[in-house]
Amino acid sequence: MAHHDHTPILREVQHDLPSDELLCDLSDLFKIFGDTTRIKILYALFESELCVCAIAELLKMEQSAISHQLKVLKNNKLVGCRREGKTVYYFLLDDHVRSIIGQGYEHLTEDEGEHTK
Repeated sequence: MAHHDHTPILREVQHDLPSDELLCDLSDLFKIFGDTTRIKILYALFESELCVCAIAELLKMEQSAISHQLKVLKNNKLVGCRREGKTVYYFLLDDHVRSIIGQGYEHLTEDEGEHTK
């Protein structure tokens, strides 16, 4: 049986591989996107900044449940907020969030046309 040397390619891959800590952080970030309610909130915020009560009404959920998910999203730097009087408005923190979700959506829907032919 022939044996080939993987050393050069493994050395190159090892050199380019991020640290375990960074990969763990990346994994944790993607876990945040693993909740349907959070994805719905992020999609809603694509369109406009919204207050908790508007998001709750849109998603037909309790404000406390929305507040909990917004806290998770805010703690993970995916959404930001601003206060106007007594009302707090939430928004996507930056375009990276939009890109991550957009890329995922494109990935899921890119073959839909082929399957319906």
